[in-house]
Amino acid sequence: MRWIRREFLDDSRDHGPMVIHGHSITDDIDQQVNRIGIDTGAFASGKLTAIGIEAGDRWFLTS
Repeated sequence: MRWIRREFLDDSRDHGPMVIHGHSITDDIDQQVNRIGIDTGAFASGKLTAIGIEAGDRWFLTS
């Protein structure tokens, strides 16, 4: 996937299951209809983000 990063991030098609990913740093959580990016660059920004998923519910933890 690292060689198709831009194509993946710009793709709004349904991937089937929701894709949760990192490796593409953003200032905040990147929620799209087909994916959620949670890489907020903790090593550089000090902002660590995680996602909790249970029984159809989801929540985010950020420190």
